[in-house]
Amino acid sequence: MTSTTITQKVKEIATCFICKNVMVDPVSISCGHSYCRSCLIGIFNSGLSYSQSSWKKTQLPCNICKELYSVDTIRVNKLLGSLVELIQEIEETEDELLCEAHEEQLQLFCEDDGQLICWRCERAPQHQGHATELVEDVCQGYKEKLEQAARNLNQLQEECMDQIEWVTTQIDEWKDKIEIQKQKIKSDFKCLQTFLLEEEKLYLWRLEKEEEQMLKRLQENEAKLRQKSKKLKSHILKLEEKCQSSAQKLLQDVKGTLSRTCAVKLETPEALSLEVQTACDVAELYLDVKAMVRRHQVSVTRDPDAAHPALTPAEDQKQESHECSQQNLSVSSRRFTALPRVLGCEGFSSGRHYFEVDVGEEKSWVVGVCTEDVLRGFGMEQEPELGFWAIRLCTESIFEALTSPPSTLELCEEHMVVGVALDYEAGAVSFYSMASGSHIFTFPKASFSGTLWPFFHVYQHSALFLPPSIE
Repeated sequence: MTSTTITQKVKEIATCFICKNVMVDPVSISCGHSYCRSCLIGIFNSGLSYSQSSWKKTQLPCNICKELYSVDTIRVNKLLGSLVELIQEIEETEDELLCEAHEEQLQLFCEDDGQLICWRCERAPQHQGHATELVEDVCQGYKEKLEQAARNLNQLQEECMDQIEWVTTQIDEWKDKIEIQKQKIKSDFKCLQTFLLEEEKLYLWRLEKEEEQMLKRLQENEAKLRQKSKKLKSHILKLEEKCQSSAQKLLQDVKGTLSRTCAVKLETPEALSLEVQTACDVAELYLDVKAMVRRHQVSVTRDPDAAHPALTPAEDQKQESHECSQQNLSVSSRRFTALPRVLGCEGFSSGRHYFEVDVGEEKSWVVGVCTEDVLRGFGMEQEPELGFWAIRLCTESIFEALTSPPSTLELCEEHMVVGVALDYEAGAVSFYSMASGSHIFTFPKASFSGTLWPFFHVYQHSALFLPPSIE
């Protein structure tokens, strides 16, 4: 039987049945079985609240044989205590390292080579002239150095954790700023309606890309720091284990350990600016509405064959006024006969088109587009279901979109130039106030067929002017 097997069997004899470890301060009870003193007393204390007199009279079953015993029967087991001390000595002896070459105890430390040697190694040629010391004499000095190295790494670890907290704060701050900016962009774009929806998507896409790129860089910083922290913890644990081990293990490769420890550095993560670069000034976009819609501007003139007899045209067909009845007008199926209305000469059957109407400070007017087959006589209703998409100013200074029923519009401008934008394929008719460059109204999506024509209703003593297109 080997010494290791014998030691293992002795440890089994000295193992406490309660805590499953080698006994500490072993005691025996009346049946002869032994336990750790603390384990045995703990059984009495757990869940019991007896007075001192009744506690002494309490009997409990032995954990091994179930024979009853009381606290008065507990006795110190000196023999077993000596056995426990012997086990500890054997383990300490087994923990000592032996020279691989000579199988002698490594009782010396070679300062030149930084390694443990035995007395026979010291006399060997490779160690001739080297400075050697007893392990006991140099152990404390190197232990202090290792402890100092561990303290240095602990300080680096604390700095690393501070930097992780700083980067985490940056990530939260960046996300908050992104969210605030995102909500601002969404809020501002709500009032821009149809054609600005694509602009909104573009800005949000840029912002999300900026967020993604910055978060990626910040998270890379965080990942690097966490990886560094993990390595530092590993170094620290190894040093702490070395400091708690035997002198031989502590001094084994101690210089290499110290050298590697000193080489550990903590790099400060890249400082990144948390200023959001993607910004959207909606006020500027409103001013740019003019430029955007005018990219599709066409020149519109009035169609004399469709004008009501009461409308008086200008020579260039760019102005329409309601003054008096004209004479000698040609017969035309396109002419409005009931109310003072007129169409433009230019029809639209595809694409995007935009034209402007200067309504000045007139008190009543209707401007928009209509289909070719709308009614020309009495009983004509102006709503999308009957081929009209238009807005109007009533005599009571009320602006309305001619939906069914009409929708009231919030406008308070005195001199107006109304911009009419048609996107035929998208089924959209939108209106803009070109004085302020703001959106007025967009009709719900429609499905157009046939040709759409510019449409104007001029009230008595009023005039509309069709400005030339701006190149």
